[in-house]
Amino acid sequence: METAHALNLQLGWVLVLAGMLAGAALGVGFHGERFLGGYTSWRRRLVRLGHVALVALGGLNVLFALTPCAAAQGGPARVAALAWLVGAVAMPTVCFLTAWRRPFRHLFALPVTALLTAVVATLVHLA
Repeated sequence: METAHALNLQLGWVLVLAGMLAGAALGVGFHGERFLGGYTSWRRRLVRLGHVALVALGGLNVLFALTPCAAAQGGPARVAALAWLVGAVAMPTVCFLTAWRRPFRHLFALPVTALLTAVVATLVHLA
């Protein structure tokens, strides 16, 4: 089985690519005044947030994989690696699901908790 930091590195780059592809797909219709309900609509804001989350959290996973924390085995480093993975997948997923159906907004606690855990566990290990 691959080490956690290798998964963070690989998933990070996959998410960056997915974010760029999502941006390209959104770019096809962004010029339309009413695209996804208009610029300030709930749906369009959430889709933009999901697109940005893919690139940003992919990049943060890549950065994490390059830290000394990622190479460590067990303890806070392992928690951090897994939490970065969960948060990076869950945040854009919840954004896109929420853009589709508003009740999914209640799931935002999952990626937020995972990402807060990732940052705190990374800091604890690096301290």
